[in-house]
Amino acid sequence: MIPSLRAAYDEPQRRYHTLAHIEDCLARLAAISELSEHDRKLLTLAIWWHDAVYDPTRGDNEALSAELAGHDLSALNVPASDVVEVQRLIMLTKGHEVGDDDRLGRLLVSIDLSILGAEPSVYRAYARAVREEYAHVPEAAYRMGRAHILSSFLKAPRLFPDPAFAALEGPARANLQAEIAELTAE
Repeated sequence: MIPSLRAAYDEPQRRYHTLAHIEDCLARLAAISELSEHDRKLLTLAIWWHDAVYDPTRGDNEALSAELAGHDLSALNVPASDVVEVQRLIMLTKGHEVGDDDRLGRLLVSIDLSILGAEPSVYRAYARAVREEYAHVPEAAYRMGRAHILSSFLKAPRLFPDPAFAALEGPARANLQAEIAELTAE
């Protein structure tokens, strides 16, 4: 791994978007069968770089992460077509919307969101870590904004676009509903 990439995931503002998140994503990828070596490589690179830039005060982290991936991967002599695909995959993590015909995109988005379907105690630790990352946001504004974001997830017909993650759907919806209830309680 590139030392600057490891350093990025160790930045002090990170509580959830750390190396542990990347390792969890890589473990989830390792559990996916029926991927070509090339597709696995593309997804591995996208996972490593998808949160390489993370500043909770900005709205362009994914674009900056994709740009950094382009720079770093080109310097590592990764083929240009692969660099472009990795950048495209990284950009999908901004809105988590992906077409049904995009297998790699479906997998990356599902892997990135898989924390939503974690055991409730693990999910609560994730939610606390995200709150810590947004410590600069006043409590009332955070509660309202976070509840709005989580509610938008619940409106989706499915949270995980790849069928391999279908078993996480129920637990994820329960976790989201529980956090929304906590955020909106007076």
